[in-house]
Amino acid sequence: MTDVLDLAKRLIAAPSVTPATGAVFDEMQAMLEPLGFTVHRFTRGSGPAGSDEAPVENLFAIRTGAGPKHFAFAGHLDVVPPGEGWESGAFAPEQRGDLLYGRGAVDMKGAIACMIAAVADVPADAGTISFVITGDEEGPALHGTRALIDFMRANDHAPDLCLVGEPTSVNRLGDMMKIGRRGSVNMWLSAKGTQGHVAYPHLADNPIPRLVAAMAELEALVLDEGTDWFQPSNLEITDIEVGNPAHNVIPGEARARLSIRFNDLHSGASLSEKVTAICARHQVDVRPVISGEPFLTPPGQFSGMIAAAVEAETGVVPEASTSGGTSDARFLRSVCPVIEFGLVNATMHKTDEAVAVADLAVLARIYARIARAALES
Repeated sequence: MTDVLDLAKRLIAAPSVTPATGAVFDEMQAMLEPLGFTVHRFTRGSGPAGSDEAPVENLFAIRTGAGPKHFAFAGHLDVVPPGEGWESGAFAPEQRGDLLYGRGAVDMKGAIACMIAAVADVPADAGTISFVITGDEEGPALHGTRALIDFMRANDHAPDLCLVGEPTSVNRLGDMMKIGRRGSVNMWLSAKGTQGHVAYPHLADNPIPRLVAAMAELEALVLDEGTDWFQPSNLEITDIEVGNPAHNVIPGEARARLSIRFNDLHSGASLSEKVTAICARHQVDVRPVISGEPFLTPPGQFSGMIAAAVEAETGVVPEASTSGGTSDARFLRSVCPVIEFGLVNATMHKTDEAVAVADLAVLARIYARIARAALES
C-alpha cells in the first residue's frame, strides 16, 4: 500500500488532462481510506466542456489525530495534454532504467504519491493531516483550489501549515523550495477607430498609432528594482493584433495583450489602475484579469522544518526562492502559511516526462519528516 513507486504508477495510469475528474480521484481515494482518511469529493462549475466554467472535481481528505496541530499537503491531479512523440504511452507508466516515465510523473502525481506514502509513516494520533487536491491547477483554476478553500472554511478545516508539492527542485532533489511567488495580471488592450480608405484618411480614424503610443509608454515603465526576496516586476507585451487583410484599408480597431508578473510592492488592482490611466491618455480601453497576488512566507520555523528534513535525507540545504510562475499556493496563502517543495522540474510539461525512481523514495521520507515536525511544533 505504501510502495511509493506503485502509488505513482497507479496515479499516472489514470488519464487526467485538465480538468481532471473520475478515475484518478477514485485511485487516490482508494489509497487514502485504508490509512484512516475520510475523503470528501465534490465538483464545482456547470459550463460546457472546454470552457472556463467546465465542472472540476476536487478532493479533501482528513485524518484527525489527538495532537492540536493540523498540517496539510496540497497539490493537483490534473495534467497538461501529453502531445505527440512519447516513446511509451503518456498514461502507460513505464520504468526504463532509473526513471519512471509518464505524464504527471513530475508535475505532480509523483509528488502526491510521495505524500501518501509519507502519511503512512506518521502516527495517526500525532495530529491532524489533510490533503487538499484539485483537478484544475493546469487550467483556469476557477473551480479548483478556490472551491477547496471554501469547503475548508465552511467545515472549520483550516490547517496551521500547508506544503504544496510543486516540482521546485532544479538540478537535484532538495536544492530549492519556494517561499513565495510573484503575482500575475494579464490585460487586453483595445483601441477603437473608424474604418476607411487609406487615400482618404480625413474620413477615417486610424487606431494603430494610438495603440502603439500607449504600448511604447507602457514598455518604458520601470515598475520597481526588486525587493529582498523578489526579483523586479516585469511588464511584457505578448500580442498585437489588427487582423486587417486589405492593404488599402485603415482598420477600425487594433488590439494588444500584455502580462505583468509583479512582486509584493504592487497589487493586481494597483497595476491595473496604472495601466488603465496610461492607456486612457491614448484613448485605449483596458480589460485586466488578475490571476493571483504575490505572497511571501518569510523564512522562519516552517522553512526551517523543510530545510532540516531535506538536509537530513539528502545532505543538501535548499535555497529559499520566489522565482518562477504561479501556483495554487497563491490561493492557499489566504488560509495559512504555505511553502512549495517537490521534485526536480526539468521534464515537467515535456514529452517523455520522467522522475528518478530513487527521488520518489527520498521525497516520501522528506515529506514524512516535515509532517512529523509540523505536528510537533
